[in-house]
Amino acid sequence: MGMGPRRLVTLALLLVAVGAFAAVAGAETIQSGDVRVSFHAGFSPKALPRERPAPISVDFEGRISTTDDTHPPALQRLRVELNSAGRVETRGLPRCRTALLQSTSSDLALARCRPALVGTGTFVAQLPVERQLLVGGRALVFNGSVGGRPRMLIHIYVSNPVRLTLVIPIRISRQEGRFGTVLTTTVPRLAGGSASIVQLKLKIGRRFTVDGERRSYLSAACAAPAGFPGAVFPFARSSFSFADGRTMHTVLSRDCQVRK
Repeated sequence: MGMGPRRLVTLALLLVAVGAFAAVAGAETIQSGDVRVSFHAGFSPKALPRERPAPISVDFEGRISTTDDTHPPALQRLRVELNSAGRVETRGLPRCRTALLQSTSSDLALARCRPALVGTGTFVAQLPVERQLLVGGRALVFNGSVGGRPRMLIHIYVSNPVRLTLVIPIRISRQEGRFGTVLTTTVPRLAGGSASIVQLKLKIGRRFTVDGERRSYLSAACAAPAGFPGAVFPFARSSFSFADGRTMHTVLSRDCQVRK
């Protein structure tokens, strides 16, 4: 079965994007057997108060590939733990429900839930058909709820060659210790479980006002020791679990400067 000019151009652009991602600065690359994961997380601004949390935005990028160019196993579970110096604030922010996002395009999802939008990005998925077809599109992140409990909802939409919508609910919880904020999810099956998400890039951050008070969806402090102008610290710890049973772990360290 051949591919039309439009699809060939789309595929070529996606291949360039995926290839370029491998060179992302600061990415941690881990490997188990023939499966390779590259994970990057960072934040801005880098200059923050020593003790008082200030607004930030966070960038996440992940890529899954294989060393022999075969179809990678589907990501089944994801856990990301963020340093305790950061926090997620959802009080007073509008929420979206998964039911409003199911079977919607990106434009319709925004029309229904724009007040709850907290992030945007892109994704690439790989279909196990002739030539390992790659498809991509927009990713939207909403402040949401499932069963009345706060969640982060990632909405991804494919329009070509078929129309597919996937809503990934991220559970937000707290724990004691160095990594205080925990994001966990079980990734819904895409295309009946045959397709695999191979790239996801997100920028998350939102400032909002509640009763005249300015708030930020994400905030952090630079917890450098007294007398030090900055610090290097473990920023994120993550684990990736796949449908074939393997699990991979990585830790990312980042730096910050103290802002007076």
